Amino acid sequence: MDAFEGLHRVHVSPSPPPSSSSSLGYEVLKSGRSGIAVYSSSIFFGTPNFPAVKHKSGRFTQDELVDLDPEPELRLEGGGHGGPTSGRSHGDLTRLRSSSLEIREKEIREKGSEILREQLDAAKKELKLKDKECERLSQVRNQLEQELEELTASLFEEAHKMVREANVKQAGAEKQLKEAQGKMDSILYTEFLLWRERPSLDRSSAFLSRIYREDIGPCLSFTRSELSQLVQGAVESNSLTIEPVAIPMIKSSSIECGGPKKCALSGLSRPCQHRIKLGDKGTYYYISPSSRARITTVCNFFTYIRYIQQGLVRHDAEQMFWEVMRLRREMAVAKLGFYLTDQG
Repeated sequence: MDAFEGLHRVHVSPSPPPSSSSSLGYEVLKSGRSGIAVYSSSIFFGTPNFPAVKHKSGRFTQDELVDLDPEPELRLEGGGHGGPTSGRSHGDLTRLRSSSLEIREKEIREKGSEILREQLDAAKKELKLKDKECERLSQVRNQLEQELEELTASLFEEAHKMVREANVKQAGAEKQLKEAQGKMDSILYTEFLLWRERPSLDRSSAFLSRIYREDIGPCLSFTRSELSQLVQGAVESNSLTIEPVAIPMIKSSSIECGGPKKCALSGLSRPCQHRIKLGDKGTYYYISPSSRARITTVCNFFTYIRYIQQGLVRHDAEQMFWEVMRLRREMAVAKLGFYLTDQG
């Protein structure tokens, strides 16, 4: 219908021109600039009863029914150009176009409404899923908060328990210390106080004489007594050297006693990982781990005694005495053959 929107009036000729006639009697009634032509035939359609109008060409035509090139706007009655037939055709087309537009608009609205409903349903589903996820996360958070509170309470309780146990142990240790102090050998402590007034390495003092007799002598007493005496003298003069066996080979003028598998002090077959040298002599003696432990504990005692003699220890007399007692205990343990396996 859109192709004929320009059809308003048709010119009907009483007879087709000779040049346009055919066996059916068609003739071109009107052709417009758009390329559309209107044909007519009196054989099929008959001759319309419209009053004839004489054109400038001298040919009579019927009243105009269709105008292929409509004017831009219709003129009112009396304007001289628009007729009643032209107005009716234009009104019919306008109503048809309006009806088509209304139908199209209705279809568009319905389609838009359907799309909006689908989008709304999808949004509702998405919101519902998000609500469920938020609810799940809220439950997880509440559970974690509860577990955290329980863990915090448990940790506080465990910490308080540990503090109580530590306090009990400290109180017990202090009690034992007081009891030990009460039972302390008053004779030895008195001897130590007298020695501390004028500290020296002279074994003639009552304090060192007791230590030599009860600890140093038994600890450095080995099977080879002569070598034991030499070792004790080197310890007292601070000229004894202990070194591991895994060192570069010494010069050929040195003499080695014992061997990697025999202790020079005890004479027993033992793996020897250390050796000793006495003073500036070039003789080395292989010693077992047990013999090394006994020598080192005596060396540690003499080192601490020298520090006291030199005024390097700033503790009070009681603390010094307890350190001396600890060193005596180490000599007693080493004398029984116990030693640390990681001694290097």
